[in-house]
Amino acid sequence: MDTTKWSEERYHEIVKETSNFIKKVGYNPKTVPFVPISGFNGDNMIEPSSNCPWYKGWEKETKTKSTGKTLLEAIDSIDPPARPSDKPLRLPLQDVYKIGGIGTVPVGRVETGVIKAGMVVTFAPAGVTTEVKSVEMHHEQLVEGLPGDNVGFNVKNVSVKEIRRGNVAGDSKNDPPKGADSFNAQVIVLNHP
Repeated sequence: MDTTKWSEERYHEIVKETSNFIKKVGYNPKTVPFVPISGFNGDNMIEPSSNCPWYKGWEKETKTKSTGKTLLEAIDSIDPPARPSDKPLRLPLQDVYKIGGIGTVPVGRVETGVIKAGMVVTFAPAGVTTEVKSVEMHHEQLVEGLPGDNVGFNVKNVSVKEIRRGNVAGDSKNDPPKGADSFNAQVIVLNHP
């Protein structure tokens, strides 16, 4: 905002353009706070700035209405995403390792559901079913891997040749993953040359 000499007109122009873009990609602009800042001088970053007396603060509509003046307050008002641990397990494999003395260890990020030692998992589209011996994150044993966790898990009687990167692990007893001939998707390209 310092490059536009804290122009209220320019601020409202940017809010309007950005709101239109936000709407196009499927979000509600009323849930997004707009804060005029100067990163170079720190205006409205942590403390309200005297350079924009016309700016009365931001307001955003969520489950609870939030208001504030600074970028820090806007960041603090972000609701953390709900972790879908109640849904069926989906764990896309990022890689599969063979570790001497341990065996086959697939690794990936738990997207939904929960993975625990002792549970029987199915890998799709490979169609391989096996039991999970242990679950680890950053070389520490876990009781369970939750959504958002990047885990490695040791599996029984499966060769590294049977499963590979791109396979999806799921609970064999709760809606196991399976291959599909086709699927519908909404794809949004944000930055096309």
